[in-house]
Amino acid sequence: MSYVLYVVGFVIVIIGLIYGAVLLYVPTPWIVVGSVVLLGIAILTGVKATRQKDPSK
Repeated sequence: MSYVLYVVGFVIVIIGLIYGAVLLYVPTPWIVVGSVVLLGIAILTGVKATRQKDPSK
């Protein structure tokens, strides 16, 4: 699985959650904080899921 594809999928999920939070009248600072945290999680899990194993010597 490509790293970019993984992160793009996660960003689509984040956008959906932002839209839901706006509809629920969640304060903007909390939406921003939640989005940044989720984006960080997306980057970390994307790197972990798509990195190549080091060859054995």
